Amino acid sequence: MAMDVPANNSFLPDLCSTRAVLVVVVVAELMALVVTLVATYYDDFSVGRLAVTSLFVQWVGLSSAALICQLRGRLNRLPPAWTSTVVVLLVVIDTLLFSFLARLVMGWASGEGLDIGLWSTETLVNGLIAAIIAGLVMRYFYVQEQLRQKDQAELQARIQALQSRIRPHFLFNSMNIIASLIAVDPDAAEQVVEDLSVLFRASLKNSGNEASLEEEFELCRRYIHIEQLRMGERLQVEWDIQVDAKSLKIPLLTLQPLLENAIYHGIQPLSAGGMVTIRALAHNGNLVLSVSNPKPEGDGHHKGNRMALENIRHRLEALYGDHVAVESRPQKKEYEIEIQYPLQ
Repeated sequence: MAMDVPANNSFLPDLCSTRAVLVVVVVAELMALVVTLVATYYDDFSVGRLAVTSLFVQWVGLSSAALICQLRGRLNRLPPAWTSTVVVLLVVIDTLLFSFLARLVMGWASGEGLDIGLWSTETLVNGLIAAIIAGLVMRYFYVQEQLRQKDQAELQARIQALQSRIRPHFLFNSMNIIASLIAVDPDAAEQVVEDLSVLFRASLKNSGNEASLEEEFELCRRYIHIEQLRMGERLQVEWDIQVDAKSLKIPLLTLQPLLENAIYHGIQPLSAGGMVTIRALAHNGNLVLSVSNPKPEGDGHHKGNRMALENIRHRLEALYGDHVAVESRPQKKEYEIEIQYPLQ
């Protein structure tokens, strides 16, 4: 079972949580019931035997879980093989200790004293059973950890593939903007190049799959500045931010493609231009982001947003699971896209 593990290894789960304690209690009680039922092959079923067995197994299970919980931080820094060995030894020692105490108490209660031979046999049997069960449980934890790491690796690859679909599209449109400005305003074109250099450093930096919401807003501001140099006063932008953008996370290039489509398909076709509104607020434990713009006649904007919406939905679902909503809300005079996902 020896293998290398990452620094953030979480091989052992948190056995101090309420759910984990409940699982330990239920499993321990099932084990006690199984042991009592097996004993009926040699003797009649006894509620008293079930009660004593349950008490013993519950004490061993809960005390072992508490001990492992206290040592979890140190144990998770070890390789899984060493972690498993230490945990099995701890459970066996705990079982032997409680076996001795249980035999001592039962001997004192019955007035028969401590039978060394019987105590040794029962204690060894209990220790062997504890070692087998603890070994099986550790094997289960190991397999779960391996599956978790595999899922994480697949998730990283999936998000990177989705991310790579956005960047070439963004680069293509940005180069078109620069080309359109070179002939009419070389100074503005040079400024666009400077903005793009900052923008691409932010979008391509290797800081994981997420950035702060403030970084994403800055990315959008850079893009808006470029578009305003091209469109002038026809492009107006309103920001309605009701959250702490620095503390919240978002996948890179989530809002920017929506903003790009809002400008390209919503503002540009209108001779008078219009207002793009960007909102961010917290609602029912979710971060709600929306981009709205005037709606030209026809359905071109809807077609232009379809691919971006699907891409963004897949990326958010990969990170946040099924608690993600990406909706388009075309109205008579306005088009709005809303994104919701859980707050971290």
